[in-house]
Amino acid sequence: MGTLLPPPRRATRIWALALGVPFLAGLALLTLTPSRVEHAVPNLLDVIVSLTHRLGWTALTFTRLEVLLNIAVFVPLGVLAFLLLPRRVWPLSLLVGPALSLAIETAQHLALPHRDATMNDVLANSTGATLGVALALLCTLLAAPRSSRLRPPRLEAS
Repeated sequence: MGTLLPPPRRATRIWALALGVPFLAGLALLTLTPSRVEHAVPNLLDVIVSLTHRLGWTALTFTRLEVLLNIAVFVPLGVLAFLLLPRRVWPLSLLVGPALSLAIETAQHLALPHRDATMNDVLANSTGATLGVALALLCTLLAAPRSSRLRPPRLEAS
């Protein structure tokens, strides 16, 4: 089965791998270590919340900031999944974020009882990863040569 999506360039995949490996290592450090981020940098998060309040956005609370950060951290994961999976199975990239998030939250629940493993985190992380896939898909469609967007997929012999 063909696809209307052009494959990423070789250089794009190399950059995705080069940036993806340290990103995943950082994500593991962020999510699978005993200390929580808000305990490691509480002043920074407080500064962000108080600054937004001074600017008039009083709806931002610590909890909402945490959700927004969970979404933002997983956007690159969606982009990476989209770039690194073969085009014929690109929809599977939509499952990478939720699967990884569920694995992280399960590991936190089982091995790091002082961390809060929640389904809200899974939902926020999954949203971020899905946004990342959508962003990568949109960029791919916009960057594709016009002729490849209009060309019907080739039928493959079975």
